[in-house]
Amino acid sequence: MILLQSHSRYLLEILSNRVQNVEKGVELDCNWVEFGDIRYHIQASIKSPHLLLLSVSLPTPPPETVFFGGLPLGAIEAVKAAYGPVIQILDPPRDGFNLTVKLNLTKLPPDEETKTSLLVKIASLREVVMGAPLRVMLKHLASRTVAPDMDGLVALVHRPTESFFLVPQAEKVTVVFPMRFKDSIDTVLATSFLQEFVEARRTAGLVNAPPCSWSPSPPLELKGAAVEALFANAGFVSFVLFPRHVEGIKLDKTVWNLSTFHAYVNYHVKCSEGFMHTRMRRRVESLIQALDRAKPDKEKAKKTGQSRSFKRLSLKEARSGLKS
Repeated sequence: MILLQSHSRYLLEILSNRVQNVEKGVELDCNWVEFGDIRYHIQASIKSPHLLLLSVSLPTPPPETVFFGGLPLGAIEAVKAAYGPVIQILDPPRDGFNLTVKLNLTKLPPDEETKTSLLVKIASLREVVMGAPLRVMLKHLASRTVAPDMDGLVALVHRPTESFFLVPQAEKVTVVFPMRFKDSIDTVLATSFLQEFVEARRTAGLVNAPPCSWSPSPPLELKGAAVEALFANAGFVSFVLFPRHVEGIKLDKTVWNLSTFHAYVNYHVKCSEGFMHTRMRRRVESLIQALDRAKPDKEKAKKTGQSRSFKRLSLKEARSGLKS
């Protein structure tokens, strides 16, 4: 299994190159999309090469989720806590984006190791913003409490018009993912993958991992959820988190893995599909080679055909042949 990185590799590359070549004052204007749902735009001018404008467009939230000012609960506080004076939040953001921040490269720490670590954190802006409400609830779980006004079923966005659900309690948090796929082949592969994923949890080496289950129908935790949110052609995956899963440095990893679980499954589904296509092409190539070997040799067939050929004689040639 391959785990997805929490930071954007492309954004980290842009930031690292900009820090190393800030004196050159090159104009910068880049747009890209990651995970099929997060759109980035970064811009810098020649006049102020040490200032960068980074904008992020988040997935369209479904009706059951709650956004404040176009951002998930606690996103602004999470950005300020994570980056401090290096980042300034602009209000309002650029048109078409949910969040725009100004990066001041002159305020980066002088120590190279600390600077690199902060750049990686900046490149993880998606995790900070999208995982903010999840982080709030899991922090309360670590202290065995429940976040205020979050003692029922909570919906969090993780894909365009799609959400996953949490049932927070003082001693545990249940996380339920409705798994949806547009392609019928992806649905079949994802269903098989998720069933094997649940079975793998029972191995001896994963005893301390969160309990995991898969069901083709909505679990009882989703009682009361909107009907539209209960459609899942690949079933429902449930995780049960306990305080030991979110203590200390485990919190960041848990937030990221939950926030990108659907992308994680989709990645492995596409890899499985590509692997099967490769195996099919190799099989077809081997069958074609076998058929080519079964064909008779062209030169031999040509000679054999010439030895068995005959020439139609005219009546005059036939009489002359009899006389001779």
